[in-house]
Amino acid sequence: MMRTKLGISAAALSAVALAFIALWSAAAQSPAQLAQVQIAQIDPPHRDWHASWVTHPTAPLREPVVLHFRRTLSLPAVPASYPVRVSADNRFILYVNGQRVGDGPARGDLAHWRYERFDLAPFLHTGQNLITATVWNWGIFAPLAQMSDRTAFLLESEATGAEGISTPDGWQVELEPGHTTLDRSSVDLKVYFASGPGEQIDAGKYDWNWQSESVGSNWVAVATPMRDAIHADASRAHSASTTGNNAWDLVPDTLPSMEYSPTSAGEIVRLDMIGSEQPGLSKFPGTPATLPPGVHVHLMLDRHTLTTAYPALTVSGGKGAKIWLTYSEGLYDKQQHKGDRNDVSDRVALGLRDSFLPDGGAHRTFEPLWWRTWRYLDLDIETADDPITLESLNAAFTAYPFQERATFESPDPDLKQIWDISWRTARLDAHETYMDTPYYEQLQYVGDTRIQALISYTVADDDRLARQALAAFDSSRFSDGITRSRYPSSLAQTIPTFSLLWIGMIRDYWMYRPDPEPARLLLPGTRSVLAWFAQYEQPDGLLKQLPWWSFIDWVPSGTIPTYDAKGESCMTTLQYLGALEDQAALEGGLGDPALATHYRASAAHVRSGLYSQCWSADHGMLADTPDRNHFSQQANILGVLLDVIPHEQQKDVMPKVMAIEPGTTPGGTLSASYYFRFYLARALEHTGMADEYIDSIAPWRKLLPLHFSTWPEVPGESRSDSHAWTSHPIYDLLSIVAGIEPASPGFATVRVAPHLGSLPSLTATFPHPNGLIRVSYTRTNTGLRAVVILPDKLSGTFEFKGRTWPIKSGENSIEAK
Repeated sequence: MMRTKLGISAAALSAVALAFIALWSAAAQSPAQLAQVQIAQIDPPHRDWHASWVTHPTAPLREPVVLHFRRTLSLPAVPASYPVRVSADNRFILYVNGQRVGDGPARGDLAHWRYERFDLAPFLHTGQNLITATVWNWGIFAPLAQMSDRTAFLLESEATGAEGISTPDGWQVELEPGHTTLDRSSVDLKVYFASGPGEQIDAGKYDWNWQSESVGSNWVAVATPMRDAIHADASRAHSASTTGNNAWDLVPDTLPSMEYSPTSAGEIVRLDMIGSEQPGLSKFPGTPATLPPGVHVHLMLDRHTLTTAYPALTVSGGKGAKIWLTYSEGLYDKQQHKGDRNDVSDRVALGLRDSFLPDGGAHRTFEPLWWRTWRYLDLDIETADDPITLESLNAAFTAYPFQERATFESPDPDLKQIWDISWRTARLDAHETYMDTPYYEQLQYVGDTRIQALISYTVADDDRLARQALAAFDSSRFSDGITRSRYPSSLAQTIPTFSLLWIGMIRDYWMYRPDPEPARLLLPGTRSVLAWFAQYEQPDGLLKQLPWWSFIDWVPSGTIPTYDAKGESCMTTLQYLGALEDQAALEGGLGDPALATHYRASAAHVRSGLYSQCWSADHGMLADTPDRNHFSQQANILGVLLDVIPHEQQKDVMPKVMAIEPGTTPGGTLSASYYFRFYLARALEHTGMADEYIDSIAPWRKLLPLHFSTWPEVPGESRSDSHAWTSHPIYDLLSIVAGIEPASPGFATVRVAPHLGSLPSLTATFPHPNGLIRVSYTRTNTGLRAVVILPDKLSGTFEFKGRTWPIKSGENSIEAK
């Protein structure tokens, strides 16, 4: 049996780690709610359900399908409140009297299946009311982030009796044959695409009256195959003995409702038409336009910035016409390359497509059930024998309702653009989960999410989405003890090194947020992760080759990590060392002091082994492998940050690291991507070279003339134009340049250490849990004039050029020389 250096068996640690833990903490009041919808505050986990799951009695339950549900409600008077709990598999949109109330459920796994809570009172009136819902399941075409058992719907009202509307009593359902999914050919790019299918509405088959009072012959009573198989409980141990055959363990959604607000769909920037020119067409969608029979037109609309939104195209007439909507982050030339994102000449929109087949009726609206991502929207319209009137093209923006509370102002106009683009990227990559990209994958990966969570803490003072992510990754742990690389995901992917970053993410949360309990509850899981890695630690402290995919960074060429003839890697061991240090800190502050000592001792052993095995005196750098044949920025960034490279050598190594530009391999040394330059920024700060940070963001400045509205995934030819991991400069500007960071766990004290670089001045606002921190810096002939205003009950230190001043609540004026 393998034993740790303290004599504790790894198996024993794993046993402790795999013990079940629950992570549910009360959600704070939402900072922003849907403007049109009044959402009730989240209730505790509901246990005594009297509603039943319902579905269509004959429709396939695991194949692509769209269902409509309906029920009437007669009221002698409108109640002050009418709370309901709603869930579905895959998803629902709930309406009352034709008005959209909300949608859901927020994504999770079957053991943590969310239900939403709404107050229907604002939508009700005296007399007869109609409660309806669309429920859909895209089956094998569903997004990878969507987990599922079978198509079903659940609604429970707190009202009972004649004024109750809980399923199944009184509910009817119909199959919607006019709204279907398109296959993989609806994406006309040969790239990895995992965010779900294109959709088609065939107006001739669609039930346009499904929300009217009349009931057609397609409506039937709902089926209740799972009537007695429902239970919701925060405790798996309890629910496991009482849920019977139920597939969904219900838990309340602790997130606020996603934003749903009007936005521009775009304006026409190019019009290509086969047939007679039509006056006024170029003014659409500002004004309606009519196309005659027998024409084929492409309308290229540009929003000027990327969005995530629900498009809604309304037309009249046009029987037999075909309309394709293509959504594109940028336009492509004939070789499928993107260049200046403002260039519309000779370029086309490629990517996800939807289809609309009008039936000649009036006021037919196409709107997909899931939101789309686009800057450019191409409308490809081919009319048949009837004219078609394009009445309107609207859009409703959706994303997690983050509020931008931080500010950063300086005389450098580039930094303003970098800030705005970073914040837009962070917003579009945050919905019911964080997402690596809102276009191609919509998956919550650990590596991306760590950066996104830090932006959420520092710019928005909001940790609810981060708590969701921390819990989701814990839920993803499988029998080996480590997490999946992304979660939720219907297709399991394992990147062991991301489990190490999850530990770092927990430490980040502990430092920045005032409630330590979520971090404390995750310690058994982090111990199981490190116990798994300990199996691969060799006597010299290095890790041998790990199973699955040990992702470190995207690189322009070559492979990271690499291994020597013995199968050892300095690179994966560096990340292991970082996790050991993070775990030691967490154990010391929240857990077991004996384990803290153990992890510190393990870290010291690993650090010693890394330097002795991986340092190359000839290169003056840390190698990627013990044979010292491969070198990278990444290894040396981590080597500095984790003090594998001794302090006295770090300032010799960092200039070599800084000289390597993204996308290059000088002398065979691999460069760091935008993602890994997050750790480069931390290394600059660690070595006392943070004044060079402003110069280090030159790669972002080079993107500005290409008119990106969000940041790309990688340098050069990038698949994704909106990748969250590239948005970390907004965090860097606050934490390094403005210099505002927690000095102790829970942000109980603050350290303010500005690094202006070449900037003559700056002002910034930072949302601390106690209130706003405000700083203002101006260079003087002798040093720096600083004004730091701290909120109540917060104190700390101000540091500049090796000197330290105490600061306290209120205004602090400092003349630093």
